[in-house]
Amino acid sequence: MPTQLSVNLNKIALIRNSRGRDFPSVVHFAHLALNAGAHGITIHPRPDQRHARYADVAALKAVVDARPGTELNVEGYPDRQFLDVVLAARPQQCTLVPDEPGQLTSDHGWNILRDTEKLKPIVAELKAAGIRVSLFVDADPTQIAAAPATGCDRVELYTEQYAHDHEHGDFAVTFARYAEAAVIATDLGLGVNAGHDLNLDNLADFLVIPDILEVSIGHALTVEALQHGFEATIQRYVSILNNAG
Repeated sequence: MPTQLSVNLNKIALIRNSRGRDFPSVVHFAHLALNAGAHGITIHPRPDQRHARYADVAALKAVVDARPGTELNVEGYPDRQFLDVVLAARPQQCTLVPDEPGQLTSDHGWNILRDTEKLKPIVAELKAAGIRVSLFVDADPTQIAAAPATGCDRVELYTEQYAHDHEHGDFAVTFARYAEAAVIATDLGLGVNAGHDLNLDNLADFLVIPDILEVSIGHALTVEALQHGFEATIQRYVSILNNAG
C-alpha cells in the first residue's frame, strides 16, 4: 500500500482566524483535500488556539466519519484539556508531541527514556477509547527503542533535519540516520509516520525508506498551493506517494 497523505490544515485555520469569521473554512478545505486524493486530515490545536481550535476537532471528525476509509489525526501536547477534546471526538489517530505551551512550532521529539512513565497512562487512556497513538520522535535509535514500553502504536519521525539538509544538497548521512530509525521502529513492531518540512521537492527521496505508513504535510503544502492551487498540489503529492520506491 502506498504511503498515505494526511493534510495538515493549521495554516488554513491561521488564515481563518486572522479575519474573525469562518472563512476560509477548515471543513471546506478538508473536503477539498479528501476529494483530491488525500487519505486524511491533520490538525494540531495549541493551548492559545492561534490556528486550529479545539472546536475544529469535532467538526473535522464529522467530515471523515461521513467519508469511510479516511482518517483524522489530531496532534498536540497531552495536557488534560487536549486529552478531553480528543477523547470526546475519538479521531482515528492521536499524535502526541512534546511542545511547550507557547512554542512556535514542533522542534523536537519526546525524550521517551525520561518520559516513559508519564506517557504510559496517557497512551493507555487514548487506546482504551479506540484511538491509535503515535509519538513524535527524533531519528534517535535509543529513544525509538524505548517507545514500545509506552504502549504506542506508531512513531512519527520529525523530519526537519532531513528537509534542511536536502535543501542544501548534502543529505546522504542524514537520510541514512532516518532510514535506520525507521527500520528499528518497524522491527520493534511499530508503525512509522513522518512529518515536518516535507515538501514536493524532498518527499520522493525520503520515501526511498520503505514502510513509511503516513506523511503529515501542511505548511509547505499550503505555500505550494498558493503557486499551483490547493487540489492540484495535493494531486502532486498523491502522485509522488503512488510512485514512491
